[in-house]
Amino acid sequence: MYQFDIAAGDKAELYRDILSALDALTADEPDAIANMANAAALLWQYLPDLNWSGFYRMVDDTLVLGPFQGKPACIRIAVGAGVCGAAAATRETQLVADVHAFPGHIACDAASASELVVPIIHEGRLVGVLDLDSPIPGRFDAQDARGCEAIVTLLAPRIA
Repeated sequence: MYQFDIAAGDKAELYRDILSALDALTADEPDAIANMANAAALLWQYLPDLNWSGFYRMVDDTLVLGPFQGKPACIRIAVGAGVCGAAAATRETQLVADVHAFPGHIACDAASASELVVPIIHEGRLVGVLDLDSPIPGRFDAQDARGCEAIVTLLAPRIA
C-alpha cells in the first residue's frame, strides 16, 4: 500500500508532489495499463474539481479509451475530433476554458465545462493523450498545463 504526502499548498508544490508520487508508483512497473490506471487514480484523488481523469490510447489511427476515473466515456475518438482529437492532431496541449465554445466538442459528460488534454509522445510517436475534465468553467490554467506536461513526460516511456 502506498501512502503519499501530497501538499495542499500552492499549485506548483501540488504538481511536484503528484509527480514524485507517480514516479514511485510507476518506476518499476512495466505494464502500461497498470501505470495509466494508477496515474488516472492519483490525479483524480489529488487534483481538485475534476469530474473525469484518464487516458485515450492511440490504437491504429484512432484514440481508444484507456484507464480512467469518472463517468463512462466515449470509447473511440477520431484524430481531429473534439478536444482530445485536436491534441492528437496537433500534438499540442489543449487548454479549453469553455468546452461549449470549442468547435466540435464531444460531450461525453454534459457536466464538463472545461478541459485540459496533453498529448503523450514517445520517441516521436503519439502514444495517446491525458484528458482532464472539470465541471467548473476555466478550471485549468497554464500552471495545470505545465504540471500535466511534466506528468506526461515522466509517463511516456512507461506506457509506450
